[in-house]
Amino acid sequence: MAAAAAVSSTFLFLAPNACSSQTLKPPSLVHFRRTASAVAFPRLPRLVRARASVAIEKETPENERPETFLRSADSPHGDAAAAPITVRARFERMIREVQDDVCAAIEAADGGGTFKEDVWSRPGGGGGISRVLQDGGVWEKAGVNVSVVYGIMPPEAYRAAKGEAKAAGGDSSVKAGPVPFFAAGISSVLHPKNPFAPTLHFNYRYFETDAPQDAPGAPRQWWFGGGTDFTPAYIFEEDVKHFHKAQKQACDKFDPSFYPRFKKWCDDYFFIKHRGERRGLGGIFFDDLNDYDQEMLLAFSTECAKSVVPAYIPIIERRKDTPFTEKNKAWQQLRRGRYVEFNLVYDRGTTFGLKTGGRIESILVSLPLTARWEYVHQPEEGSEEWKLLDACINPKEWI
Repeated sequence: MAAAAAVSSTFLFLAPNACSSQTLKPPSLVHFRRTASAVAFPRLPRLVRARASVAIEKETPENERPETFLRSADSPHGDAAAAPITVRARFERMIREVQDDVCAAIEAADGGGTFKEDVWSRPGGGGGISRVLQDGGVWEKAGVNVSVVYGIMPPEAYRAAKGEAKAAGGDSSVKAGPVPFFAAGISSVLHPKNPFAPTLHFNYRYFETDAPQDAPGAPRQWWFGGGTDFTPAYIFEEDVKHFHKAQKQACDKFDPSFYPRFKKWCDDYFFIKHRGERRGLGGIFFDDLNDYDQEMLLAFSTECAKSVVPAYIPIIERRKDTPFTEKNKAWQQLRRGRYVEFNLVYDRGTTFGLKTGGRIESILVSLPLTARWEYVHQPEEGSEEWKLLDACINPKEWI
């Protein structure tokens, strides 16, 4: 949960004991308690000193959701009402609609839990809406957050967002100055309680830099990024195929090359190098995407974001009440540990947030409430746990 991933995750699991042959003691759970005020994008706080000595403003809590977080020049509701509706305005409208739709579906599936909402704004422009459901009937933690942010990016954050070589125009010796930017997106991580119900992450974002064309290492650019990926602790082939089929259908409406390309990109991106395995069973992922028509990419991002509910909720309904054992729960906690490792070590969005002085609660909203690490844990070959691990090490074509 990239500049694009940056504003995501804007917003992010393995012993000489064979679990299947022993009765596990109640797992020792590591608790990651996070407040519901977290948002997916870097909520750039109070005049902190990033390494580039760029001042970043503190967010201000708000009592009500505004009609828009956009500045008047970008908004159809402000002084520029007569102007064509900008990509910024349409993207904000889309992510706020998707946030409402996903939260309604999550609450319905939970059967009792409700989201806590926090609204915030920034003096320099923009703001966001954080929604977190915690300790519900089905969900251990579900965060669905939107953010619309104007700001100034320190040069090292720009390089982290775009990748060092890209940010410097292919020459890492070129150092960009502070870069004005606009970032908007929706980011969500959904962690169910039941170990047979999969975790889901999705994130869709739009990013612009406002630097003039001749600014060293920082050309004026726009790009889209995002994806939806699936992280179960146990494999049910009908679930995995259903999820991947939904991603392929969304992609195929725009370009038949998208699904195989973005599926591989997802497998490659969510790779835990120090483990030699993927975080989960993939999905789609794309970043820095601007080599197609802007209107097409806006429509594509919208289609992908709106496919989240039909791709995921039917799987939750099938699995949320499945009986499970302590062994099953312990394995889920180990896989959650892998989730934490990836987000803290490799995720570009997390790196971006930390380098821009973002609020820690916001940056780490994607972490589960509980996770587990065991020393030299290895599942028994042929077990259901082993099958999951094998699929994370050796990505498969599910459809």
